[in-house]
Amino acid sequence: MMTTTKSEELFARAVEKIPGGVNSPVRAFKSVGGNPVFIERGENAHFWDVDGNEYIDYVMSWGPLILGHAHHEVTLAIQEAASRGASYGAPTKIEVKMAELICSMVPSVEMVRMVNSGTEATMSAIRLARAYTKKKKIIKFEGCYHGHGDSFLIKAGSGALTLGVPSSPGVPDETAALTLNAVYNDLASVEKMIAENSGDIAAIIVEPVAANMGVVVPAEGFLKGLRDLATQHNVVLIFDEVLTGFRLSAGGAQERFGVRADLVTMGKVIGGGLPVGAYGGKREIMQLVAPSGPMYQAGTLSGNPLAMTAGFAALSILKRKPIIYEQLEAKAKFLAENFREAASDAGVAVQVNHIDSLITVFFTENPVLNYADAITSDTEKYGKFFHAMLNEGVYLPPAQFEAMFVSTAHTQKDLDKTVDAFKKAIQAVK
Repeated sequence: MMTTTKSEELFARAVEKIPGGVNSPVRAFKSVGGNPVFIERGENAHFWDVDGNEYIDYVMSWGPLILGHAHHEVTLAIQEAASRGASYGAPTKIEVKMAELICSMVPSVEMVRMVNSGTEATMSAIRLARAYTKKKKIIKFEGCYHGHGDSFLIKAGSGALTLGVPSSPGVPDETAALTLNAVYNDLASVEKMIAENSGDIAAIIVEPVAANMGVVVPAEGFLKGLRDLATQHNVVLIFDEVLTGFRLSAGGAQERFGVRADLVTMGKVIGGGLPVGAYGGKREIMQLVAPSGPMYQAGTLSGNPLAMTAGFAALSILKRKPIIYEQLEAKAKFLAENFREAASDAGVAVQVNHIDSLITVFFTENPVLNYADAITSDTEKYGKFFHAMLNEGVYLPPAQFEAMFVSTAHTQKDLDKTVDAFKKAIQAVK
């Protein structure tokens, strides 16, 4: 049994000064029980806590560390940029290079605006869609999480789902009334909402692969169906690629599935793990953004040189080495297949949802195709499983309704150790 004395002491201090002791809810271990471990450093696919315990990390800063912790090229780029100053509040060359790189990689993105987080990106994209269409309502999907903006905290995923709080106090009823919740993978539910709100739907926003109610893969034809409906009814289709962008492929979900969105939101992956976000899309829509148009959005640190430099280094590697995506898929497939086999051998009912480098182990007998399926998962079993894996030196998402992320830094030795840990941990839930 590992010692976590220093983490416990830090958490006791943290709860006195930070709400819940953490700066983002899912870190608190509330849904899996116990208290969080505090991380001191990371390298490749591993990190170490303040007590010196080593873990194989499958959270990877919630997705952006496709190349692993402290990748040498990204780290060097950050160091060099920091030596010249952290931020200027004025344009820099690297912002232009980064915008050009994103537009060259992501289908449908002709112009892009940098912001400071994925939440900022989705909030801005919704405002832009409303400005473009001159309509008010949006359609999102039950269990999908698009950040903590008021418009999105209605049957949301991620931490809101884990805590059993699908909506949040502080969100006005008037705001909530403008957000309609469809069923993921169910085109009929979208058609019904469009028909019932004829001429008043500004946007459909969707995680092309849902990853905030756990990994849920789009059914055949689902994304194309959304594209067709959006086109038919003059609705802006927004792909929220904060988690899937540059992870499913160099061009994200649009390239992976061959479906084009009108707007795309991106998150910290474009900062090499540093805080950053972006939204982009068709030129005719993006030109409405101030100062070229009337839709106002601003940010002092948007496009800051540290994040832009780190992101440029990381994305450049992904662009010039497309074989990375085959390698990521092979690693994740190895884990998924072995997890299924080990659970079956142990007589434990699980669903292992997997696509490319994303995996979720659901503790349910039912296939997980949408939010209603996801919430049949036994979160108590997941909590036991999580702690058993943690004790074996494998750090998984501390919540059932999240994704595991595989990186290029995970070695076969890491994968083998993870499978061995799984075989032991699955016994804890029997």
